[in-house]
Amino acid sequence: MIDRRPWLTVLSHAVMILGVLIVAFPVYLAFVASTHQPDAIVQAPMPLLPGDNFWNTYSAALFGGSKEGFNTSVARMMWISFVTAMVISVGKIAISLLSAFAIVYFRFPFKMLCFWAIFVTLMLPVEVRILPTYKVVADLGLLNSYAGLTLPLIASATATFLFRQFFLTVPDELVEAARVDGAGPMRFFKDVLVPLSRTSIAALFVIQFIYGWNQYLWPLLMTTSEDMYPVVIGIKRMLAGGEAANDWNIIMATALLAMLPPALVVMLMQKWFVKGLVDTEK
Repeated sequence: MIDRRPWLTVLSHAVMILGVLIVAFPVYLAFVASTHQPDAIVQAPMPLLPGDNFWNTYSAALFGGSKEGFNTSVARMMWISFVTAMVISVGKIAISLLSAFAIVYFRFPFKMLCFWAIFVTLMLPVEVRILPTYKVVADLGLLNSYAGLTLPLIASATATFLFRQFFLTVPDELVEAARVDGAGPMRFFKDVLVPLSRTSIAALFVIQFIYGWNQYLWPLLMTTSEDMYPVVIGIKRMLAGGEAANDWNIIMATALLAMLPPALVVMLMQKWFVKGLVDTEK
């Protein structure tokens, strides 16, 4: 029997509300800053209530920055980030599904060696092999391109390992039934394994989308043209160096807009994401 204590319920809710306020307060300050003129933001104390410059700020951010020397629109940068995140997410999942399928259901020489070779790449992230990777991409002429932004990040040993572990739990009776019905390997993969993996695919998609959206170091090396800046790089480029004034209202508006797609993906796929992480009915 559970001992219900009203004061404990009130305390737990108070702690959760306090945590939400601590996390949300910087976001609120960024929103307030995006609705004021730059000179009002740098004053002390900074206004804590929204101003009347909302539409001007966000229209300037979305369709053309006002900072001299950097005029790329946030809409363009967000589109580049969206394409990059989608290609990385879908590419990682597709390659990992096929590689895990081959490792589990096919017999070929050095199969386990191939699996461990894939798994060992976890110790070689992009940051470790960034110089040779950049050299290869540059020699192929892929600088300032979507291919250069996505292809070096598209393989995932973690996703391959997770799908392999899931495929090992699929009953052998399903394989035998598919074989009896005359289904070939790819038919079994498409009609049986992929539908069974949908919750894991959804969970990995959310993780990989946020991973691709938040990429900073690789796009920083890959992009030298403003037309190919993702939004994370764009925020950094908006910050003026030296004694030059910053358009803090546009910078804060850009930061808020950059938060929206990952937040929407998490909210829209929250049910599938949680189910993919905790579901044990395989």
